[in-house]
Amino acid sequence: MSPADFPPGFFDRADPRPDATFYGATRLVTHIDDRAIAAVGALYTELGIDGEVLDLMSSWVSHFERVPARLIGLGMNGTELLANRALAGHVVHDLNADPLLPFPDDCFDDAVCCASVDYLVEPVAVFREVSRVLRPGGRFAVTFSDRCFPSKAIRGWLTSDDDEHMAIVSRYFALSGGFRPARSAVRTPTGRGDPLYAVWAEVAKIGR
Repeated sequence: MSPADFPPGFFDRADPRPDATFYGATRLVTHIDDRAIAAVGALYTELGIDGEVLDLMSSWVSHFERVPARLIGLGMNGTELLANRALAGHVVHDLNADPLLPFPDDCFDDAVCCASVDYLVEPVAVFREVSRVLRPGGRFAVTFSDRCFPSKAIRGWLTSDDDEHMAIVSRYFALSGGFRPARSAVRTPTGRGDPLYAVWAEVAKIGR
């Protein structure tokens, strides 16, 4: 992913219906296997994500080894969010209908997004919003595997391989203008199972 802009149709999806229709059905299932879930939690621990944290595009489970001091979930299904015992609070919000986050500036220490970045149709706007709500020094950690709902994933994701996925997410960070250079890593655990990839960056803010 070297072009400054994404090609036409990159953010199109096979199912253009409003996401509220698709995600209205409650799905109390995990979208990556236990080994990959453990790898997500290990990354969060390694990065020290443990303060006031935004779980973006959240569901009924968050993947922390240790629950942060205050974890707020933003997702599409209220029933799933209510079932997430790690959350101190939640907001039902469709980022594809409105990429603006319903939070004030500088209100979270860190943010995470697991197994969902491939569904965003305005990811650069969302990443810019994440940088706005993070405090100086905050990190945004994005993790993903090779599984998705194909009808809802963007076309550019479906036609790219795993290395390109990491480059795509790194490009989102760069184009948002709100972060320092992103880091990416293959975090796939040993043994057979789902692969795991991670891209994260620190918000480009100077502390006051």
